[in-house]
Amino acid sequence: MKTALPALAALAILASLTGCQPGGKNASTMPTNNKPASTPPTAAPSTTVTPATNAAPAKVVRSEEEWRKMLTPEQYRVLRQAGTERAFGTVYEEFKKQGVGTYVCGGCGAELFSSKEKFDSHCGWPSFYDPANAKNVLTRDDLAHGMVRTEVICAKCDGHLGHVFKGEGFPTPTDKRYCINGVSLKFIPAGQTNAPAK
Repeated sequence: MKTALPALAALAILASLTGCQPGGKNASTMPTNNKPASTPPTAAPSTTVTPATNAAPAKVVRSEEEWRKMLTPEQYRVLRQAGTERAFGTVYEEFKKQGVGTYVCGGCGAELFSSKEKFDSHCGWPSFYDPANAKNVLTRDDLAHGMVRTEVICAKCDGHLGHVFKGEGFPTPTDKRYCINGVSLKFIPAGQTNAPAK
């Protein structure tokens, strides 16, 4: 048993460094009426950027100093430095309780996801099976940590949102899991308007 403990500790450290990984198949669709620990930031190399549609939104461009002033340190680490928030944190618990509404980029306010496409993948991060407004979501190859993954970014501000995984067998229309950092998102309940980011 003593030799198994170091191996388990190593696996836990690896999971925290690599962030969201392909998960299991036991997911349930969530009803629509219902400061994490630090991980070293990593810049995601990009070889391909794929817009989900042809129409690209106008870019939001700010200096790093401006981003640092307007975002919390955790938002900056995730959105601007491709970090990953801790799994099963406070933001994830809040996400599970949020009802009908829209999820916008925490950096620029671009509409990204809808509560209609959210589901509980039990992975510890907010999960969606499809973007609500595909023109605001881009994907690109992420080769960090010796793995091949597909990074999800905001098309308006290039903020890192998370990763998308395919073919995991979830009972959703797309068989995709957009595994998104909760601090990258802002929830706008149905009936409220989204004030644009300054």
